[in-house]
Amino acid sequence: MNKTLKKNIGFLHLWLGLISGLIVFIVALTGSILVFEDELDQFFNPEFYKVAAVGKEKLPVDVIIADIEKQYHITEIDRIHTFYDPERSLIVTGPDDNKKDQIFSVDPYTGKVLASIPQKGRFFSVVLDLHRHLILGKFGKAVTGISCLIFVFMLLSGIVLWWPKKMKNLKQRLTVKWDASFKRVNWDFHSTFGFYTFLVLLVISLTGLTWSYKWFESGIYLLADGTAKKPSAKVENPTKTDPKGDKTFFYQKIFSKTDSIYKFKGDTQIRMPSDTINSVMVIKLNIEKSIPNISSMAYFDKYTGEIVKTKPYESFSNGDKIRRLIYPIHTGSIYGYPTKILAFLVCLFAVTLPVTGLIIWLGRKKTKKK
Repeated sequence: MNKTLKKNIGFLHLWLGLISGLIVFIVALTGSILVFEDELDQFFNPEFYKVAAVGKEKLPVDVIIADIEKQYHITEIDRIHTFYDPERSLIVTGPDDNKKDQIFSVDPYTGKVLASIPQKGRFFSVVLDLHRHLILGKFGKAVTGISCLIFVFMLLSGIVLWWPKKMKNLKQRLTVKWDASFKRVNWDFHSTFGFYTFLVLLVISLTGLTWSYKWFESGIYLLADGTAKKPSAKVENPTKTDPKGDKTFFYQKIFSKTDSIYKFKGDTQIRMPSDTINSVMVIKLNIEKSIPNISSMAYFDKYTGEIVKTKPYESFSNGDKIRRLIYPIHTGSIYGYPTKILAFLVCLFAVTLPVTGLIIWLGRKKTKKK
């Protein structure tokens, strides 16, 4: 490679790294925590996930919802999440009198509320907000998005800078000389493990761009489906006004109908529309599949509870199928614990990159002064 070009790449690598270092540190650290979000949350808050004893029969969901609405002054229901595991609690989300979303964990056998917490006050909700938005809303989202783009460049330029001029020096670039000076060990650690983690970090960074930029998500659909337009997840409600009729066991009927349509074992979630236009969306996750996030959908009339449309996973476009894999790939859950552990370790190493990079720069600055 041209010496001047490599020098310019090194200049950009250094200064862009210094500019984005703090953001990369925060995003990588929070990302490593979020890899094991489910496991950690269940470990520290078992009462939110597990019932004390498995009963003979679960209560109708509508009975549970009516009690929560009355007891906690919930004005409407946003989501209801049921689980195939008989030990799992029922999760209900909805806004209170102050329009703040609350999450309730309920024993589906007794109807007892096991725990409740404001959705935004949940520890992992705060960590996720910090990871994606730095708790700064749209401005924070823009900052993390730009930093993610810079980090992709840092990874690619890092490989260019790591690449030895002569192949006989390759072995030296693949090992850390632990018995050398601190300055040398720090440089070896930064560059050598940067090479080993390059591919995984690149995949995590590129998939992370999906939440930062619409153009990146549109690119996925363009490559997979030939059109950049993402299929709408909403279906218009056929009944325009609320007719008078029997609404007894409204939610329970929806859950039962969904199970009759999709007979595989799965966890089911009802999502109520936030407007008067769209239908109730139901998502059933297929837990029989080895790969996560394989779900089928059904839509129901928000007033009558009648089936409006079914959308089995097999009917999803290639773009939709790839998009549903982005999250498990990004978090490392795609193949269970082996890939989760890999993602966790790689993210922890990414936390060190801004630190070791800063030390390299300070060392060079000190040398120039001398």
